[in-house]
Amino acid sequence: MREIVLDTETTGLDPLRGDRLVEIGCVEIFNRMPTGQTYHVYINPERDMPAEAFAVHGLSAEFLSTKPLFHEVADEFLAFIGDAPLVIHNASFDISFINAELDRIKRTPIPRERLVDTLLLARRKHPGVSNRLDDLCSRYLIDNSHRTKHGALLDSELLAEVYVDLVGARQSQLLLASETQEIRISAGGDAPRRQRLVPLAPRVSDAEREAHRAFIATMGEKAIWNEYLAAPVASSAG
Repeated sequence: MREIVLDTETTGLDPLRGDRLVEIGCVEIFNRMPTGQTYHVYINPERDMPAEAFAVHGLSAEFLSTKPLFHEVADEFLAFIGDAPLVIHNASFDISFINAELDRIKRTPIPRERLVDTLLLARRKHPGVSNRLDDLCSRYLIDNSHRTKHGALLDSELLAEVYVDLVGARQSQLLLASETQEIRISAGGDAPRRQRLVPLAPRVSDAEREAHRAFIATMGEKAIWNEYLAAPVASSAG
């Protein structure tokens, strides 16, 4: 199943009071595994940057003044997320800003039924303790030492790792992509199996193979084993 892990940065806490979106970061996952596909954009909020917000993410009004407006990136953003579920930490916050921006340009809002709120998942799994993203990274031994400020893409990448642990899918990732270059689906179901790039050399000698063929011959022409015997290899004249 395709899902999009998403995070935003903003100028403040309330889009109804004029706060705006300034950054969107998305990470695509498929069956809880990152695919390597990401989406990231800075957005010109067309307003000043409060000191409190700048202290959180370090994005200045001067830096953002050269970035595209939301309506210029909306189609690209919506195409990337498609109709996939959106995995967001404290989803009501981020989606309120995204939908406020969509409303400004008369676009359809994203329904809340698409949201997977990892903050709610964490509170159910770890009640009575802090469940900020940094806390979850520490709890699940995920290295976030390079997170000195909030950043939408970095936070999405960290959240994608946290999400795997929250839903108990870490065991399914033990088959690392670096250990196999080819995965095929077995005929009996969906379970993947690794294929050797170079097959093992056969361990059955020619003498053993001929002895087996002679034994099968004693069982008669109708023996089922005859169906599995390969045609004998003709010897060449010396």
